[in-house]
Amino acid sequence: QHYFTVLFGHEGQKPLELRCEDEVDGDEWVEAIHQASYSDILIEREVLMQKYIHLVQIVETEKIAANQLRHQLEDQDTEIERLKSEIIALNKTKERMRPYQGNQEDEDPDIKKIKKVQSFMRGWLCRRKWKTIVQDYICSPHAESMRKRNQIVFNMVEAESEYVHQLYVLVNCFLRPLRMAASSKKPPISHDDVSSIFLNSETIMFLHEIFHQGLKARIANWPTLILADLFDILLPMLNIYQEFVRNHQYSLQVLANCKQNRDFDKLLKQYEANPACEGRMLETFLTYPMFQIPRYIITLHELLAHTPHEHVERKSLEFAKSKLEELSRVMHDEVSDTENIRKNLAIERMIVEGCDILLDTSQTFIRQGSLIQVPSVERGKLSKVRLGSLSLKKEGERQCFLFTKHFLICTRSSGGKLHLLKTGGVLSLIECTLIEETDAS
Repeated sequence: QHYFTVLFGHEGQKPLELRCEDEVDGDEWVEAIHQASYSDILIEREVLMQKYIHLVQIVETEKIAANQLRHQLEDQDTEIERLKSEIIALNKTKERMRPYQGNQEDEDPDIKKIKKVQSFMRGWLCRRKWKTIVQDYICSPHAESMRKRNQIVFNMVEAESEYVHQLYVLVNCFLRPLRMAASSKKPPISHDDVSSIFLNSETIMFLHEIFHQGLKARIANWPTLILADLFDILLPMLNIYQEFVRNHQYSLQVLANCKQNRDFDKLLKQYEANPACEGRMLETFLTYPMFQIPRYIITLHELLAHTPHEHVERKSLEFAKSKLEELSRVMHDEVSDTENIRKNLAIERMIVEGCDILLDTSQTFIRQGSLIQVPSVERGKLSKVRLGSLSLKKEGERQCFLFTKHFLICTRSSGGKLHLLKTGGVLSLIECTLIEETDAS
């Protein structure tokens, strides 16, 4: 009958024999399989990319050549005007000197030699003075400051290139594969969890690819470096970073919950084994954007330290730095609030009975630790402190938690669980008075 065999290139895969009802259908299947070769599509894509890059390079070269020709034409026009003015001045001088032409022709040869030597000396003195001026500028503080400024910009381009690569690995080695896995028949993770873990990651990558291309274009025009307009592009998009930072702790928590699924954990380890990850875990890549805004602030501080006050970019760079510092403060406050809420909830879950006062978001955790509760003495007798069904007649260890508004006292059972004291377990600090006993007895 009309059959064909599919042979696979790797070992361990048996050939696949398929049959069709008629010859035309079989030929169509074989032709379709030939055209569906993924390697051919990759080769065609690579060829098209090479052609595109070549055309872009040609266009850039033509632009540079056009600019150079335009500058040459302008210089030639200036030179022509200068030569015209010199010709006019020489004609006027010639007319004034015409009565003395006879004397110049009869000039002594020794005088001509002296004038020639003087001309050489004047040229040598001018070149020596110009060389001294150039050497003095190279050794000047201004030139040293400009060299440091350029080095800061070059380091910034390298750091941005590395950061874009990190975002590329995060998106292409984790986000997009997990998004495809969430659409599979037996998804190891849901689309909501993928969105929660990688919130705005793809948008941040696109934003920094544009920023990186702009930086490379500025470096191509070196020694003229204009950077302020690049930060003007970046500043309106910083709310994307704010959302990412606000979501960071939650994303790590969702990722930790998903790792409890064996299928997801196995799949994630396969992704992390990719050589592009260089042995780094997904949590590491999710943390990189958290440090990018502070890195920009440090770079702008260094740039402004080597930028003269009369520099054309001074005000723009100061404005960008102030905006980034303002955003950094807001993100720091939000992260601190989120950490505080997470800490309060973690303590609330540790207490078996729970504690409603820890659900107050304005209450800040200060410290925790073990303290020894001693029996109080009243009228020479030990007063009994009720602790559940027992009375406190000797010292007992308590686990204590101090907050800005309350003080919690807990006991730890034999199983390690915490229980609030039934009497005096929650003390309101607003209603308490701290008294220092000065009497030594």
